[in-house]
Amino acid sequence: MTAPATPSDALVAWDEIQDIELVIVRRMREHAAGAHPSAFRGAGHEPAGLRDWQPGDRPSAIDWAQSTLTNFAPLVTREQEHESTARLVIVADTSLSTRCGVGGVPVATIIARTVGTLALAGALFQDQVGLVTLDGPHRRLAVRPRVGKSHAVHCLETYQAVVTTGGGGAGNTAGEAGSGSETDLSALLRRTSLVPVISDFLFDGAEVLLGELANLNARHDVFVVLIDAAYAFELAVAPAGWTEVCDVETGQAALLSAGELRSLAAEVRVWQDTVADRAEELGLEVLRLGADAGRFHETVVDFLADRRIRRR
Repeated sequence: MTAPATPSDALVAWDEIQDIELVIVRRMREHAAGAHPSAFRGAGHEPAGLRDWQPGDRPSAIDWAQSTLTNFAPLVTREQEHESTARLVIVADTSLSTRCGVGGVPVATIIARTVGTLALAGALFQDQVGLVTLDGPHRRLAVRPRVGKSHAVHCLETYQAVVTTGGGGAGNTAGEAGSGSETDLSALLRRTSLVPVISDFLFDGAEVLLGELANLNARHDVFVVLIDAAYAFELAVAPAGWTEVCDVETGQAALLSAGELRSLAAEVRVWQDTVADRAEELGLEVLRLGADAGRFHETVVDFLADRRIRRR
């Protein structure tokens, strides 16, 4: 497979995407060597309507007759749904706090890495994989669930486009989502799904979101992927003096002493510990991930594989 050009502002480079795939294949062989059931059952697939062409679509799926009505701009694709053993809908945080970080590693990079790992693992498990972006009260169906490796990469590229450009990117359009934004995740999940929610939870309303996820867990299999963001607040601080800081979520500015600035990372850890404890009280399993990329992909794949086994 030819490596596409990676934008200079991409959160995850193409080389890392290839590394993710190699790790997933190796771990999947250990978890499901020869024992994984086919994802497709029954009659195979059913027509699900028409939509605009997306990267990764097969040429045979293009409806050329309908495309002539749009003068081939855009091409029109026949969408078909398979009866899959599972549907994986990734909910990924795109709020402003995810742009923060140190050492050139924003929180969004860790989220993108998680999206890529889950999406590729889902594709190799032959699951339908989709993406919902989360920004405070706004939730958007960025990519409809479909199967295939190219579609998994498309989910990752769409998340990166939303974060790096602040826009929808390919596939994050009102036409695909069905509406501009939703305030209820259940409205975006038509079928029972495995729903990992990836966020640092550094925003107002985290308690409300956890309550919504707990309610959603009654029908879907929801778990929280909490990105440990304390590292982003471990800043070089002058021994004395005051520093003006700004909350990227609210836009409010404040003057902090050197001592207060040094304590920010600890306060973030305490807050995220509280979020994790509250999620578990509500019956939500929590996977915590940090900036260290050492065994990152193995940890995510092992967690996903274990969760799939328990669901059978």
